[in-house]
Amino acid sequence: MIPVLAPGFLSWDEVDPARHPFDAASAEQVVRSLGPARCVPRRPDVAFTDPVMSDWSWGEARRWADAMSHALMEHYGRWAAGWRWSHDEGDFDGGPVGHWCCPRDSITTPEETLTRVVAALCEWRAWLESLAGWIEAYPLDLDTVEDDRILWDRAARNLILQVTDHTGCGSGWHRHCHQVLTWFLDRRTVPPDLAEDLVDRAIGGRFLSWTGPDGALVDDVAERLAQSLRPADRALSAEPLPDHLEHWLAVRESVPWQRAPDSGADGPVTPSRDGAAEDVREFDGALDPDRARGLLTALELLRADAARDARLDFGLLQRWQQHVLGTEEPP
Repeated sequence: MIPVLAPGFLSWDEVDPARHPFDAASAEQVVRSLGPARCVPRRPDVAFTDPVMSDWSWGEARRWADAMSHALMEHYGRWAAGWRWSHDEGDFDGGPVGHWCCPRDSITTPEETLTRVVAALCEWRAWLESLAGWIEAYPLDLDTVEDDRILWDRAARNLILQVTDHTGCGSGWHRHCHQVLTWFLDRRTVPPDLAEDLVDRAIGGRFLSWTGPDGALVDDVAERLAQSLRPADRALSAEPLPDHLEHWLAVRESVPWQRAPDSGADGPVTPSRDGAAEDVREFDGALDPDRARGLLTALELLRADAARDARLDFGLLQRWQQHVLGTEEPP
């Protein structure tokens, strides 16, 4: 029997899209090239209530799905195990995948079945990439957690809402929510065992199957989690922190600036679009509209102050940051 990894046991390092490249355009070709693709079982032509269907689903069909999981993990890495983490009472219960349910419902003809596998794999990967975006939305560091609790709170709240939206709050959804919050802390260098414990205590058994949490409960869980963190919670790591400035400079060097057409005008170039404002509207606006409005206000103030040659001092930074954080007084 092939041992299959349940997606609930995956760590953030194992699913982090930044660590595991994936090309959605070639996914269909990859899936159809794997061994299990050449021997897709056919669903028996009997009623779902017939014992023959149950025997087939829990026997031949499940063994095939396990074999496909094993083949996908061998090709892509352990993160691919999540392609069967379907909504409600599917293969693994309470996941974010809608293109796959379970062997009985999802295995039909070979063509349809493989199409579902590809769609489910790409859907799972898209979810991981979306999560990575939400997890990286705020520059959080345990060393400054005492000053940034509002950002930790907001990040946790956004993640909970994303999970409720993508799982539909059906059977077992809270287990995936627990895992996502643990991934969030893991990414921020909280040791896995401690992260599990902190998330357990923050949720307190209050998230239930088939029940979506109200806003007050989501806010309370996020606040409890943020308030429980301490700078000393950081895990020891042998890996150096990434040098983002070095990466930015490398990207700038890779751009063929010399090929850009010369406008013939002296002085600053008028851009065809406002990249900074567009990024705020598209990215931050999707995360938190209030935060986006504050960022855009701060951007307008920054540009106005630069235009009048204002002296860059701490007071000026406070004036901008007040709108970013949405506080009544300068921070």
